[in-house]
Amino acid sequence: MRPARDSWINPALALCLCTAAGATFSWLRLPLPWMLGPLAAMALCNFAGAGLRALRGGREVGQIVIGTALGLYFTPAVAREVASYWPVLLLAGAFAVVLGALSGWILGRLAGVDGITAFFASVPGGAADMTILGERYGARPDRVALGQSLRILAVVIVVPFALTYSGAHGNDLHQPAAMPLAWDKLVLLLGIAAIAALAVNATRMPNAFMFGPLGVAIGLTVSGLHFSAVPTGLSNAAQVVLGCALGSRFQRRSLESTPRFLGGVLVSVAVAMAIAAAFAAVLALASGAPVATLVLATAPGGMAEMCITAKVLQLGVPLVTAAHVTRVLILLTTTAPTFRIARSLRARFRR
Repeated sequence: MRPARDSWINPALALCLCTAAGATFSWLRLPLPWMLGPLAAMALCNFAGAGLRALRGGREVGQIVIGTALGLYFTPAVAREVASYWPVLLLAGAFAVVLGALSGWILGRLAGVDGITAFFASVPGGAADMTILGERYGARPDRVALGQSLRILAVVIVVPFALTYSGAHGNDLHQPAAMPLAWDKLVLLLGIAAIAALAVNATRMPNAFMFGPLGVAIGLTVSGLHFSAVPTGLSNAAQVVLGCALGSRFQRRSLESTPRFLGGVLVSVAVAMAIAAAFAAVLALASGAPVATLVLATAPGGMAEMCITAKVLQLGVPLVTAAHVTRVLILLTTTAPTFRIARSLRARFRR
């Protein structure tokens, strides 16, 4: 008989812990309670040696729900407004490439790791995708995965608290398409979203379980085909499993084996967040978009986490979502060429 920590009991206990942590954070009125509570609980318990595991497939299910809910914001009028910001979206995406390269340089200098590992650990793309791509070019996959996870953790904790306590909450004029909650239509909508997620995942595209449902929901909403609203309780449950999955990435050995690397990641992420905030302020002056919305749009966090933050804090959900979709697409097509160009330039300067 397998020990409890290796059986279904482990993720079940983790899910109960995460739900309780989310409820506690909500009762305390802390920012993003249903994601930050589970994230903090899982990370702290695992740093203490508990060895908790997230529910298998939970992150993917959570992304399907969140992607669908975000897509309901894109009414025809909102879609036209977001499209009018295309220069901002492209600039934000290009900025992410430069920011990743700069963060990688800082990490390499502080942590003493090779430039390849530092670069792929710092680019604000998907953790799994950067790990695979980095390994292809000779980076240490364990360090890349740890750096990417710690980056997302730091941004998800700092940005919501900073925005909330700066007073940037609840000023979003965009709301999801008005429609009643119909459970039969909601099941059908989520079923269509799940099929889309699996289809996109078959192409090996990053964030497939966000992109697929998001694309389907946007297409249906823009076309005027309304199925059902996504209830708040279901969105909260999705945040719980996402926070649980993110927190489960951290173990005690992460703290014990690479303290210098962890410190370097935290410093590089802090610098990246400060630069991103300054860039957001400049973009806001040039475009007229709210600063808080552009802070979320340019923050070097994960796509799902930043979009959830925008949704919960009511800060320009469509624009933030479009910005992070654009960023992922740009990073997908430019990260490898950018790395090759940087490596070539470095080799020339060394001659």
